[in-house]
Amino acid sequence: MQKTGALVVTDEAAVLDEGREPPRHWPLLLVGAAVVPGTVLFLLGRWGDAPAVQAWRTVCLAVTVQALPFLLLGTALSGAINAFVPEGVFRRILPRRPALAVPVAGVAGVVLPGCECASVPVANSLISRGVTPAAAFAFLLSAPAVNPVVLTATAIAFPGNPAMVAARLLASLATALVMGWLWLRFGRAEWLKPVVRHTGHRQGHSRIDEFRRGFQHDFLHAGGFLVLGAVAAATFNVAVPRSVLDTFAAAPWLSVLFLAGLAVLLAVCSEADAFLAASLTGFPPVARLVFMVVGPMVDLKLIALQAGTFGRAFAVRFSAATVVVAVACSALTGWGLL
Repeated sequence: MQKTGALVVTDEAAVLDEGREPPRHWPLLLVGAAVVPGTVLFLLGRWGDAPAVQAWRTVCLAVTVQALPFLLLGTALSGAINAFVPEGVFRRILPRRPALAVPVAGVAGVVLPGCECASVPVANSLISRGVTPAAAFAFLLSAPAVNPVVLTATAIAFPGNPAMVAARLLASLATALVMGWLWLRFGRAEWLKPVVRHTGHRQGHSRIDEFRRGFQHDFLHAGGFLVLGAVAAATFNVAVPRSVLDTFAAAPWLSVLFLAGLAVLLAVCSEADAFLAASLTGFPPVARLVFMVVGPMVDLKLIALQAGTFGRAFAVRFSAATVVVAVACSALTGWGLL
């Protein structure tokens, strides 16, 4: 009886381990993710030659094609950092004083690229290893918003407009630092209930295999949101009456609040949101800056990730405060530089 129980337990463990394995034919899934949306768009284009359909197809394809190289680069770099950079490095380089650790962690996001989905488990791992939560949250907000991949994508999406790149860098970094310091002042331990999760290299595992798994997960996850975001942006540009856009675009504060809410709803990855912002030509530059600052820090998928990682009480308070701080920092920076 004991042997039978052991066999059952072993079989159950094998099933669980098998459940953690990636799909056996994941390269085919990547090809399908690249081919299927294009095929659907082509068929839609053949189905209707109306000007609205042609405009929708053009915007959707343009956003996807322009953003895809940066999405590939960003997810590859994120996977490389997760597999090859020891997590202890972050703790060693941070000052012991929390008030000083916050700006150091925020600036670290400039040189350590990562998508917003990857920054949540990384921040959780930093906290579990003794890093002050304020510094971990500053890194969580800054890494997907001010890294070189995102800034390069912004420069290409807004050619000949270096002020937009500088404004995005300053507004995003300011938001991350202010939120870190606000947590030091007002944050409560009972709001924060981090779960134990692993990020980084595990002893006995191949680093190349961990890089492949991380890249596969991030690309499939973020790529799906990219396609959905492109479709949503194209639909928004074509389906929303121009009179409605003019109503929001004509009033500076309404346009700012409208695009802030749109960034939360669309949930586009930070490597691609600059191209969506550039397509919103009817809105003033400050409103489009708000869209690019709010999106990588607060959106629907991030709220869900934060709730599952740190608890619902944290996610609700932190996300609401981040939106307010991000809009304020973007507005002040934009009206000063743009």
